[in-house]
Amino acid sequence: MSKLIVVTAPSGAGKTTIVHHLLDTFSQRLAFSVSATTRQKRDKEEEGKDYYYIDVPKFKQLIAEGAFLEWEEVYENQFYGTLKSEVERLWGAGKSVIFDIDVKGAINLQKAYPGNMLTIFIKPPSEEVLLSRLRKRRSESEESLRKRIAKATYELTFEKYFDIVLVNDVLETALKEAEAIVSKWLDS
Repeated sequence: MSKLIVVTAPSGAGKTTIVHHLLDTFSQRLAFSVSATTRQKRDKEEEGKDYYYIDVPKFKQLIAEGAFLEWEEVYENQFYGTLKSEVERLWGAGKSVIFDIDVKGAINLQKAYPGNMLTIFIKPPSEEVLLSRLRKRRSESEESLRKRIAKATYELTFEKYFDIVLVNDVLETALKEAEAIVSKWLDS
């Protein structure tokens, strides 16, 4: 039976790195759920691989049509969501689905698929480390960075809502722990 694995974390905690590692490790069994977003594509990102890039009017139309399992307006007119068709496509290919989504999206997905989902919250070793990681990215304006830091600080308070909390202090250790967790879930 196909399963769902949700990896969530505040921005900068390392969830995307961990998800990519899990996809490489379990490539025969896992497939990545590509989210939809209204934000601008960043350098090196690819349509259909990193996100489905949709303009705001189309995204709102898809919301009205019930096309999303979950969606959120993360910042003003910056939407993210999981398309039902994406999960169905991956299940149709015989894969279990792994998600790399924000905390609120993860909570909403839990409601959509109770009992068939493992949720992993990636946590930095400290709030200071998280803030340092975000600043080192240098991929956004100071105002955007302030918003991201405020959101990340808030999201750290949600760890209690997830099945497993994985601290990403030493990346190699976190990757091995994530492998063991996912292997156990897929084999259960």
